[in-house]
Amino acid sequence: MKTYIQQSLCTAVFLISGTVFSQQKITGIVTDNSNININPVLIINVSRHQTVFSDASGKFVIDAAENDEIRFVKEGYYRSDRKILKEDFSTSLLIILKKTEIEIPEVKIAYRPTGNLERDSKHLNESRKISGLKSDLEVYMKSPLNEPLPDNAISKTFTGHDFNAGQVDVMGVLSAAAGLFKKATKPKITKPTYNETQIFMARIRKEINFDFLRKYGMGEDEIEAFLMYADDTRQLAKKYRKDFKRYVVEADIKEAFIEYRKTNKIGM
Repeated sequence: MKTYIQQSLCTAVFLISGTVFSQQKITGIVTDNSNININPVLIINVSRHQTVFSDASGKFVIDAAENDEIRFVKEGYYRSDRKILKEDFSTSLLIILKKTEIEIPEVKIAYRPTGNLERDSKHLNESRKISGLKSDLEVYMKSPLNEPLPDNAISKTFTGHDFNAGQVDVMGVLSAAAGLFKKATKPKITKPTYNETQIFMARIRKEINFDFLRKYGMGEDEIEAFLMYADDTRQLAKKYRKDFKRYVVEADIKEAFIEYRKTNKIGM
């Protein structure tokens, strides 16, 4: 009898685990605050390291589970983050991105040029300050959240007695054990040698689909130049050569491409 109860409990735990960790698909459309579809928008499931782009109509589909954090990134727009609720799986999401606006203060010219270039140049640094301000704001808007998104839960003041209080949290124990195992087995990040970098870059070219670059008209030489930029700025070989997960590497490369487009001509 005791053995039968233990087997039943184990079966229940695995069934609950399969339900909790199962993924579904969410769909939606991304527009700006004028209800005009904008594309392509990079959609990132931050919780599961998955990425997709919205199509020409602004529509998107991405795998997700309840409480996953979904991020929407578009150059020239404020970043948007959304925590997935249970009801989001039964309806299409409407995501509205707001355009970034930087108010430039009025410049009053209090200095009259003398014609002496060395002397006059000391009084013309305002544009550099404004340029620096724009750069700092853009980096801030695309940086990770400093605080977690609030939970959509009812306050304990308005709920009844919690009959689970004092009971063993089976899912919590399983999650903690999984986290400790992952931390113990994850390889240490070290600086790659030249040969290690070349092997890693060859693996990227073989396993990552670069069709999202080719649709912008980029040839193989341009793609190669971009990959060198991505590895240099995102430290790809250093972070992933020992722990290569294709979807994680691909997401990092796509975020690097957003920055690359700002300073490089594409498809020339």
